[in-house]
Amino acid sequence: MSLETLWLALLGLLLAGYFVLGGYDYGTQMLSPFLGSADGGGRPDARPGGPNAEPGGQNAERNAALDAIAPFFLGNEVWLVAFAGVMFGAFPHLEGSLLSGLYPLIVAILVGLVLGNAAIQLRGRSRSPRAVRRWNALVVFGGALPAVCWGIVVGLLLHGVPRRADGSFHVGLGEVFSPFALTCGVATALLFAGHGAAFVALRSEPELAANARRLGATLIAAAGAAGALALLLSVFGVGASMTKTATSAVLFALVVAALGAGWWYLTRGNDVLAFAATCVATALPVLLIGAGQYPYLLSASSGGGITVDEAVADGATLKLLIGFGVVIVPVILAYQAWSWWAFRGRTGRRHPSYF
Repeated sequence: MSLETLWLALLGLLLAGYFVLGGYDYGTQMLSPFLGSADGGGRPDARPGGPNAEPGGQNAERNAALDAIAPFFLGNEVWLVAFAGVMFGAFPHLEGSLLSGLYPLIVAILVGLVLGNAAIQLRGRSRSPRAVRRWNALVVFGGALPAVCWGIVVGLLLHGVPRRADGSFHVGLGEVFSPFALTCGVATALLFAGHGAAFVALRSEPELAANARRLGATLIAAAGAAGALALLLSVFGVGASMTKTATSAVLFALVVAALGAGWWYLTRGNDVLAFAATCVATALPVLLIGAGQYPYLLSASSGGGITVDEAVADGATLKLLIGFGVVIVPVILAYQAWSWWAFRGRTGRRHPSYF
């Protein structure tokens, strides 16, 4: 395996890992108002005045849904940082073109990340129902905005980014709000929401887990319908433009199979396999972009684009960066494994409330 292929695989692995781990963060944020009952799930100590009551009298099951992601959600952003680091170091020409071309969407994603993370932590400090409701709205917004924007980014990369006469890439409002890009945005948001529901079902007490399974199955089915619409747009020539048609067809079939498996296991109450299936479904779009458009890393809507050979750094730089990959990637994987082991099990009465 060449150094170029190795770093390309690592770049895809880090982005796929971020979609999987950050995806359930966004999904849980979007679903937090819809998981739980107004009386705190029947827990007397969760009602206003009880020892576990939230400020402003908010119900404890909403906290339970967010508690499912609490030990992980800031740590999951490490995958995005590592992805950006690999792209800056190993693919500097891609970084310059991609970030400048998709600048408005990248800014929107960062705004959503900051607002969502701040709102999750500050909602527990509020002392009035009105303030808690406002923070809850920002929690949902902070999950929905990055999810939709990441989906639009996926749609634009699958379709191709407009290229100016000087060779630079630029995305305008017409491309962002095109039917295919918006469909991909909706499909990704629904997929992340279903993925978040599967994660909440895996981590929560029986009553909340049952609600999450029912909602997750509906969202996965809706994501499949949105994905079918994106495929239909591609068939009519206004959607994805792939260089590897056969590979893309196989990968899309795998996405459909993963969505079907996620729906099946959610309806059957198998939380572990349901979450595994949604993990696969959220990771596959990254592989679809990389393998379906190879050798292009950034394709132009008018044809051509930036190939792997054009985007990658020189061999000496790649060898120098090997130390980064050898040290940082195992550390990230070890941290992730440790955190999952340390906070294994379901949240609930015996589990501390993090927010």
